[in-house]
Formats: sequence, C-alpha cells, structure tokens
Amino acid sequence: MTAIRIAVVDDHPLFREGVSRSLSEIKDFVVVGEGASADDATTLAASHMPDVLLLDVSMPGGGIDVISEIVARSPQTKVMMLTASEDVDHLIAALRRGAAGYVVKGVGSRGLGEAIRTVVGGARYISPSMRAKIDKYLLDRPASLTPRETEVIKLVAEGLSNKHIARRLVLQEKTIKHHMTEILFKLGASNRTEAAIKWRQGLA
Repeated sequence: MTAIRIAVVDDHPLFREGVSRSLSEIKDFVVVGEGASADDATTLAASHMPDVLLLDVSMPGGGIDVISEIVARSPQTKVMMLTASEDVDHLIAALRRGAAGYVVKGVGSRGLGEAIRTVVGGARYISPSMRAKIDKYLLDRPASLTPRETEVIKLVAEGLSNKHIARRLVLQEKTIKHHMTEILFKLGASNRTEAAIKWRQGLA
C-alpha cells in the first residue's frame, strides 16, 4: 500500500510535535514536514506535495485565508483543518475555500487517522460536533444552487468526471472543482455520489 504523506502546520510546537509523532506511529502514514505559519504551509505544499496538510485556523498569516492558495498550487493535496475552534463560521469559510476536512482538537490519534483516510479516499470529513452545527446552519439558511452549479451537478449525476464536465461546459477543470466545493457545501454532502443523490431527491 502506498504511504499517505502528511504535513502538519500549527504554531504550538509541543502540539505539532505530538501530532507528528502520533501519526508517524500509524501504519502507512509518513510525516514529510512541519510548519508554524501560513507561509510555511504554502512552502510545504509546494516543496513536499503531501497527500494531506493539517492546518490550524489560528496561526501567523491565518489558516483559513491560505487554503485557496494551497489548493490552487498543490491540487493533489487535501487540506484538513485541525483546530480548537468550534465556530461554525470558521467551518463554513474553510469549506468554501476548499478544505476537505475539519477536525476539532481533542480527537485521538486513531480518530485523526480515520479522518485522514476519509479525505484521502475522496470524501469530506467533519467532526461530529461540527456536523451537527453545519446541518442546523443549512436548515436555518437553505441555499439554492446557481444555474451553473445545477448544470454541473446534473452532469455529475450522469456519471461524468470533472474533466469531462469541463469539456462539456467549455470551462477549466479547476473551475468545475470550485463549483463542486460549493455544491457539496450547499447540499450538505460529503462526496459527489451523495451530492448527486440529494440533488435527485430534491427534484422528486
């Protein structure tokens, strides 16, 4: 099995080192780098191209603000927030910028490992306590898809990949990925299949 390469960025050295050490003890996990700031995060993403980059919300340079840049520069890297913040606004902002996961600190190494495997597998992971908050947010503020997002999810439901959707709509693939991020958020879905199912149910 190919090792999952992870970078850890947090401005608290003891916490960062503890996370790195715990993950290194998990089979198939390799920690390829550590950092303490948003600048470190972009450097690690570009130089090491990790499969997963764990990022704190509160750090020099801002953890949330740098997500979009990391995703653009290193699209193969899944950004996962590992934070003490249980603020739903932070969660929403992170998801909108392309984060694949949001884990609240206090999780054990086993739980964090499962979350990492989830996002590497292509699904989105949100800590259960935050999942309840985002579900309530979506119920309180239902968001409809834009016409373009509707076009995209319709083609997803037909089984087309992002690459083929981009060709069909004459758009860049990264634009389709951006639309998918919004679609997943608005539908409260963890992956493409769940989003397509929820969209179909909404038409029934």
